[in-house]
Amino acid sequence: DEDVISLFSSKDALKISGDDLDTLSSGTIGMPEFGTKFVRGMLETIKPNTYNDIIKVSGLSHGTDVWAGNAESLVKGLIPEFPKVEFKDVIGCRDDIMIYLIAKGVPAADSFKIMESVRKGKGITKDQEKLMRDNNVPDWFVWTCKKIKYLFPKAHATAYVIMALRIGWFKVHRPIYYYAAYFSCRASAFDVEVLASGKNAIRNRINEINEKIMTKTASTKEIDLVDELQIALEMHLRGYSIRQVDIEKSAAHDFVISEDKKSLYLPFSAVDALGAAAAESVVDARNERPFTSKKDVEKRTKLNKTTFNKLLRLGVLDSLNDEENNSLL
Repeated sequence: DEDVISLFSSKDALKISGDDLDTLSSGTIGMPEFGTKFVRGMLETIKPNTYNDIIKVSGLSHGTDVWAGNAESLVKGLIPEFPKVEFKDVIGCRDDIMIYLIAKGVPAADSFKIMESVRKGKGITKDQEKLMRDNNVPDWFVWTCKKIKYLFPKAHATAYVIMALRIGWFKVHRPIYYYAAYFSCRASAFDVEVLASGKNAIRNRINEINEKIMTKTASTKEIDLVDELQIALEMHLRGYSIRQVDIEKSAAHDFVISEDKKSLYLPFSAVDALGAAAAESVVDARNERPFTSKKDVEKRTKLNKTTFNKLLRLGVLDSLNDEENNSLL
């Protein structure tokens, strides 16, 4: 799918409207293996636009001493004694070495042995280097082999890419389902007040945390939160939103898609200090019979006073009366 492939170099397929505060051009934030700042930084340099290029990126990101100070320098033309190397030619996975050497005329058995030595970080012997040069293997290729400490297998990289492309398809073509799955399965930090307050509140909180990160005053939770806020902002800028926890519709742990498929309901467990057992007790009690009052919620769930008051403050219980409203006719 061309739109999915384009995510690795551009956000155009996401049809984002407004400032998402993300200075990197790829649209892979929130996608497995390709959403970290390190890998997205690689994508910024490489701008892959083919399936093979993306597999090579996966291999490079999982190797040791393969990209930084090695392939990156070759691609950018930073090594004076070597010409600038095309990305398609650099070593990304261990298989690249054997295939390249065989194509140059190095015997298959020797090509395999050289690949195995390099991928284990053992470099190449003098005899292997002579064999490579005798077969017109360029100097830059010999140089890069000597620097590598570990190389990823191509089959493993391919498996990761297949997974990323499948999830990317949902991100492009079924956004609300993608965001529901991401926040339910992958996200670990939440700020329910900010998330339910719209894109401006989310943008302001991102800026606030980034300033703290710059001054090294951000807490661990805030650092974890900033990526989740970035994805939430992206979601808003694509025309979707996040709703506050709803006493009648929210799930214990998963984000629930609204009836109009334009927003997500926050789960009970996203609320600070509201543990799994308490969240599940709310849903279990609601499934037994609808809540009739705020007092009923307090009596039939495992919410402690602190978390109950927090739900009150967030407006989660606003649709309920304070006490039972019994009347005799």
